[in-house]
Amino acid sequence: MLTSQVQFSNMNIQENISLKPYNTFGIDKKAKFFAQVFSEKDVIEALSRAKKLDIPLIVLGGGSNILLTQDVDAFVMKIELNGISLIKETEDEVFVEVGAGENWHDFVLHCIKNNWAGVENLSLIPGTVGASPMQNIGAYGIEIKEVFEGLYAVNRQSAEVEYFPWEACKFGYRESVFKNTLKDQYVITRVLFKLSKKPTFHTEYGAISQTLDEMGISDLSIQAISKAVIHIRQSKLPDPKEIGNAGSFFKNPTISIAQFEKLKANNPTIPGFPNEEGIKVPAAWLIEQTGWKGYRQGNIGVHKLQPLVLVNYGGGEGNEIAALSKKIQESVLEKFNIKLHAEVNFI
Repeated sequence: MLTSQVQFSNMNIQENISLKPYNTFGIDKKAKFFAQVFSEKDVIEALSRAKKLDIPLIVLGGGSNILLTQDVDAFVMKIELNGISLIKETEDEVFVEVGAGENWHDFVLHCIKNNWAGVENLSLIPGTVGASPMQNIGAYGIEIKEVFEGLYAVNRQSAEVEYFPWEACKFGYRESVFKNTLKDQYVITRVLFKLSKKPTFHTEYGAISQTLDEMGISDLSIQAISKAVIHIRQSKLPDPKEIGNAGSFFKNPTISIAQFEKLKANNPTIPGFPNEEGIKVPAAWLIEQTGWKGYRQGNIGVHKLQPLVLVNYGGGEGNEIAALSKKIQESVLEKFNIKLHAEVNFI
C-alpha cells in the first residue's frame, strides 16, 4: 500500500508509514497513522485526532524498548519534545527540566559537560528521556529514581497537563506507576532531574573499577566514570545501528533466599545480589547456562557476547524474535524454576 499524508491543522499525519527507522530492532512494520509531536499542544492535538479517527494511540520514544510483531493498526505518536533547561540552582544541586524527546545519552553527556553529577553511570543507555522514569532505567548500581524530581504528563482523557512528583511515580525495579495502574493513561512530556554539584562516585558495581584501572585512570571524576561505562557497554553490547536489538530483553529476576540457596547447592557458580525482596539473579547467566548464548536461527538470534540481548541480523521478523524469547523463558523455567519477564514491550 502506498504511503500518503493528511494535513490536520498544523500537524502532518502520515498514513501507512513504515516504522523501520523508528525501532532499534529494525523491524519493518507499518503504522496506519503516524505523526511527530514537538510540543504539549501537539500531543493534545494528536490525542484529539486519534479519538476522531476512532483508533488506538501508541506513544513512541526512541523505539529502543519495543518489538513490532505486526502492522500497527493505530495512531503512532512519535515524541520529539526537546530542550534542556536549568530551572533552579542551589549551592549543592541543580534542577534541570528536559523534553521527553531528548536522546537519553545526549542528555547524560550534557550533564557531564556541565559537571552535573548523578547520571554518569547511566551513559549510553538507548532511548529517550521521557521513557527513563516510566521504566525507572538503571545500570551499574544507579537507578533514575535517585536523580528524579518530577515530571509533566498529558492526561489522555482530559487532555490536561498534570505534574507528578517523585512519590507519585511509585518506582520499582524497571517499574513505575506508568507501567502499572496508570498504563496508557498519560503521555510524558517533560522530566525534572535533581543533580549534584558535589558528586558521589559509584564504581563498586560491575567492572567499573577494573575498567578504570585498565584505562589508566586514577583520578575519579564523572567524566572518567562515564568513559568507563561507555567502554564496558560498547565491548559487550551490539550497536543497534549495526545489529538490530533493544538492549536487555529480559529483566533480572528476584527469587527468595531459600530458592537461591537451593539452586546454589547444585550450581555453585550462580551469582546473586541481595535486595529488599530477596536475591536478584542475572538473567544473562541463566540464559547462558541453558545454552542460548550465540544461538542463531536465520536472521535472528542471541548475541554472542551478551546473552541478555536478542538480535535481528537483518530481515528478521518480530514474531520470530518473540517466539525465540518464549523458548528461552521455557528453558530457564525448566532448568532453574525461575520465570523470566521481558523488559521489551511487544506490539
